Amino acid sequence: MNWGDCIYTLADKQVWSGRIDDDANPSNFRFHQVVHLMGLDELTSDENGFGIIGFASDEGVRRNKGRQGAAQAPGVIRQFLAKLPYLMDGQTIDVGNVHCEGEALEAAQAELGYYIKETFQTGVTPIIFGGGHETLYGHYLGARDYIGPDKTLGIINIDAHFDMRDDPEPSSGTMFRQILEENGNVGYLCLGIQEFGNTNALFETADAYGCEYILEKDITPDDFGNTFAAIDDFSKRYDYLIMTLCTDSIVASAAPGVSAPSPLGLDPKTVRELLTYAAGKRNLLSFDISEVNPLVDESDKTVRLAAYLAAETMRAFRK
Repeated sequence: MNWGDCIYTLADKQVWSGRIDDDANPSNFRFHQVVHLMGLDELTSDENGFGIIGFASDEGVRRNKGRQGAAQAPGVIRQFLAKLPYLMDGQTIDVGNVHCEGEALEAAQAELGYYIKETFQTGVTPIIFGGGHETLYGHYLGARDYIGPDKTLGIINIDAHFDMRDDPEPSSGTMFRQILEENGNVGYLCLGIQEFGNTNALFETADAYGCEYILEKDITPDDFGNTFAAIDDFSKRYDYLIMTLCTDSIVASAAPGVSAPSPLGLDPKTVRELLTYAAGKRNLLSFDISEVNPLVDESDKTVRLAAYLAAETMRAFRK
C-alpha cells in the first residue's frame, strides 16, 4: 500500500528497557519484560491483548499554530511506560509507528486508520500514542472502517478545547467538526472544557453540532457523580465508543509539556478517574493520548504522567 510521504516503522527495541527485579517470576515483571515487538502480519488474535501504535506527527499542531514537538512523544512515552510494573492481564504488543513526513497530514491520518483497523481485526485493542491531537482523526478512521458506516460511534474526549474550528485545512483543532460533518452516526462528549479556552463562536458551534460537554469547573474531585452519570448515559446511546485524552486538559503544573499549557486545568487524579471509569465500558474499543510535547517538558513531568495514565487506563479497560 503506497501512502506517499508517510512512513511506517517497526517498534524500536531500545525504548523498551529498565530495571529487572526478577527475570523468572511474572509477578515481578515490568512492561519492558513483557511487551512483544511485532509487525501487523505477525499479530494473532488475543481478546485480552493491547497493541501500542505511535503516530509521530506535528503537522496538525503546526497548522493550528501551536508549539511543535509532539512527534517525539510516542517513543518517549514508551520509554517511561517500559519501567512501570506490568499489572494487566493478557499480552501487550508494540505494533510500531506511523510517521507524518512533511505536510502530508491527511495521508498520514489515513495510514494510521489503516493500521488501527488491521489491529482491531486481529482481536487486539489499539492504544495510540500521538502526536498532536490530529491523531484522533486517524484513530476515528480506523474505528469507523472496522465497525462499518451504519453502527453508531460515541467519542469521549477529555480536553480543554472543543477542537471544532472551521479552518481552511484540517489541523489539530478541527477534527471533531470534520467527523461530525462526515457521518451522522457519531456522538461527541467532551469533558474538561475551559470557558476561557474557547471563544463564544466555538461554544455556538458545539451546540449546533449537538456536542455534549462538561466544563472543567464542574468536574469536582469530591463528587464525580454527575460526570459519571453523563458518561453512563452517553455510552448507552452508542454501539461503540472510542476515547481520547488531550493532555492540555491537565493543569500546567503537572503537564507543562503540551502545545497549549493550562493554568486552570484538571488535576491528574481527576483525569485518572475519568479515564479509568470510561475504560470500564464494555463497548469501548480503543484509546489514544495526544499533545504530549517532550521538547518543552519540564523534568519529564508530562511524559511520565502520560505513561502512568496510559498504564492506568489499560489496566481498567473493560473490567
